[in-house]
Parts: sequence; C-alpha cells; structure tokens
Amino acid sequence: SIMRKKKTTDPPHPPADLSEGKEKLRLKQEVGLMSGMSLIAGTMIGSGIFMSPEWVLYHMGSPASSLLVWAACGVLATFGALSYAELGTIIKESGGEYIYILRIFGPFPAFLCAYTSVILVRPAGLAAMCLSFAEYAVAPFYPGCSAPQVAVKCTAAACILILAVINCLNVRLATSVMNIFTAAKLLVLLVIVVAGLVLLAKGQTQSFQNAFQNTTTSIGAVGVAFYQGLWSYDGWNNLNYVTEELKKPEVTLPRAVMIAIPLVTCLYLLINVSYLAAMTPSEMLSSGAVAVTWGDKVLGNWTWLITLSVALSTFGSSNGSFFSGGRMAYIAAREGHMPDILSMAHIRGLTPSPALLFTAAMSIIMIISGTFTTIVNSVSFITWLFYGTTISGLLYLKIKKPELPRSYKVPIIIPIIVLISAVYLVLAPIIDQPQTEIFYIILFIFSGIILYFSLIRFKCHPRFLQRVTLHLQLLLEVAP
Repeated sequence: SIMRKKKTTDPPHPPADLSEGKEKLRLKQEVGLMSGMSLIAGTMIGSGIFMSPEWVLYHMGSPASSLLVWAACGVLATFGALSYAELGTIIKESGGEYIYILRIFGPFPAFLCAYTSVILVRPAGLAAMCLSFAEYAVAPFYPGCSAPQVAVKCTAAACILILAVINCLNVRLATSVMNIFTAAKLLVLLVIVVAGLVLLAKGQTQSFQNAFQNTTTSIGAVGVAFYQGLWSYDGWNNLNYVTEELKKPEVTLPRAVMIAIPLVTCLYLLINVSYLAAMTPSEMLSSGAVAVTWGDKVLGNWTWLITLSVALSTFGSSNGSFFSGGRMAYIAAREGHMPDILSMAHIRGLTPSPALLFTAAMSIIMIISGTFTTIVNSVSFITWLFYGTTISGLLYLKIKKPELPRSYKVPIIIPIIVLISAVYLVLAPIIDQPQTEIFYIILFIFSGIILYFSLIRFKCHPRFLQRVTLHLQLLLEVAP
C-alpha cells in the first residue's frame, strides 16, 4: 500500500514500552558524542548569528535588552534540549517531536505535526539558511551593490542539491562535513570574539552607555525579538531526530546537549558584544549584513575573510538541518503518516534518500517564493506550537508514568518553564501584532485534518500511486 497499514485507533496513553517496533533495514549507528555535539552546534551556528542581531536590536530598542534576549534564548534552548534528552531516553526512536507526540498523544496530533513539519517547517527553515548562504556567497561578485535575486536564489538551490548528494551517499560523509565545518566556524567566531574584547579594552564602550534607553514594552515586539533570537539557536533539538543513529543514546544525548548549547550561548553573547563594540546601535540597524559591516570596521581589507567564513558557516548549518530534517519525513512515513516511498532506505548506503530528496524538492520551492525574515517569523511560530505540545507530553509522562525506565531525569520545573515560554511565544505575536502569514499557517494546519481523515483514517488511496511507488523504488534503489 502507499500508506503503511498501521492502526490509527491507538490509545492516547503510551504503553509500558514506548519504543516497540520492528524494521528490516536499520540506519547505521554512526553518530558518537563528537558528531552529536557537532550536529547540535554545527546546526545552531549558521545564518542566525550573522543575520538576526540587528533584528533583535530593532524589536527590543536597546543594546542591553537585546543582550538579555540573547541570554534568555540560550537558557530556553538549554532547558528545551534537556527536556528533550529525557524524552529521548524514554522513547528511543528517531523523529523528534513527531515520534514523541505519536507515542504519547496518538496518531491524529502526530499526523498534523508531521504534515506541517515535513511539507512546510523543515523545508522552509532549510530554505532560509540556504538563502543566507547565497547572499554571502554571491556578495563578492557584486561589489558596491545588492546581488540580483535570481543569482541569490539559483545559488541557494544549488546549495540544496549539493547537500542532497552528500547526505544521500552515506551518513559518515554527512557527519564528516558537519565536523569539519563546525571546527571552521568556531575558529571564525573566536576571531570575532577576540577582536571585540580588544576593542572593549581600548575603550570602545559607547554602545553600552545608557544601554537600556528606548527599551520596548510591547509584548508582541518582545515575542518577535525572541523569534529572531531563537532562530539562531534553532537546532538544539536536532539530535532527537537521529536517536536511532546514536551510539549509546542514553549517554550521548544528554552529554552532547550539556556541552554544546552552553558553549554556543556564550559565543553568541560575546559576538553580540563584539558587534556593539565595533558599531553603534544605529549602524547595526542600518546594516544589511551585520557581520560584513563589522568586518569593514575592524578588519579593513581582510573583510573578505568574514564573507567567506559566513558562507562556509551557513553551509555547514544547512547540512546539519538537512541531515536531521530528512529523518522527520522518513520516520513519519515509516509510521504510515506519509507516502510509503519516504520510509525506505537505500539498499547500500542505508540512508533515507527518498525522504532527503523530498525535503530538497520542497526547500527549492520555498526558495522560489520566500524571503528570509518572513520565513523566520512564520517557521518560529509553528515550531514553538509543536515544541509546547511535546513538552506537555513530557510533563504527562513525569506525572502519570513515573515508572517508565529512563537513564536521565530533568527537574520538573525545567519543562514547566519551557511550556510557559512556548505558550507566550505562540500567543504574544497573535494578540499584539497579528500577521497574515500566521493566519495562513493556521489554515494550513487545519487542512491537515481533511487529509488525515481521508488518507489515514479511511485509507482513500488512489490505486495508481502503488505503481508510482514501485517505479520510484526501482529507480532510487530503496527498500522498506
């Protein structure tokens, strides 16, 4: 069948063993602690820290309040990742939010999560990263003027195709790329941090005088500022998408989270301080690419190093997002919530190549029609909606199912804080600054209800799709 014939009337409460399930081909367990840390840090450190600081400052109104937002975003990402780490030790399956919602709340909300994430959220996030990569990659070819959008979007599409080839070949190649690019981007960020500390030592502290002046009091503006800041931390949950590919997940998952995210948070704060030491707030707000403006002021003729480094950093981040994003489609299809072809793995490479190719195709569509800022705000709204749902599932398990075996426990106050923050981030922009993009996203989620009952509950599958699936299986050399 095109959709896996799974029970859709599963009980809403999880069984004693939440990780039951069999498969004939398994993805290789090749992700260790170092690769896990690289997946988290390498995905988080990407376009956000080079694109978002000016927008956080714009919405908060003052340097000090923007730094507080960056610190709060780091704490929230750490709390969220620690909560997810406990879920990963209870439900030892790949798939992130989708698999947790499925095992705890049942198939209907899980399908809505998968449908929205696979078709909209993950491709849109990857498209935003690749657009950032393209902006910096083509900038040297158009000195003194903005690069044409055709060149930017074609470069972004080429980036996605290259990532698809890398990730479809084998897991080890993809993780090696992550490790190399993570090391390279950390070196670049250290250069920015050290240069900023030197500027502060020389007395360039004008941006920090009356640092709270003009701070906004609008809850909607604060929510949007958090969206932009949290975009830079996006990827804190990526290791949960590849749990089945982790070596000793009960140990690797919590350790990688506890090392990688605090490291990234400290770097982000120091980088923002460096930006503010080199530029006044007004200069940051008028900068189209804050890292390049910083390079012009600090490095002079060596600014091209920053441009190159940002492009490489964003490419590495896109690779990490692509690596984990394809797993969502793979796991959802394996559970019968997506076309069956997406649940198959390559017979030699043992990679979920159909799911990866589907993610690449959807991302290219997003590139054609989207812009960076619109994508970030839209994606952030919907991701925190599902983050909140997932965290509420963890609270349910901690209260109602304390007997479930788990090798790691997070204090209950931490998921409570994350849940409250998620509710705020979802509701504040809607109440204070409603946007048409959010309305369209809500309509998109509700359209999933129609698809769920027609395709999953009542199994209305066109027969010709079976032949299409068989041909694709032969063409792509994949098996269930």
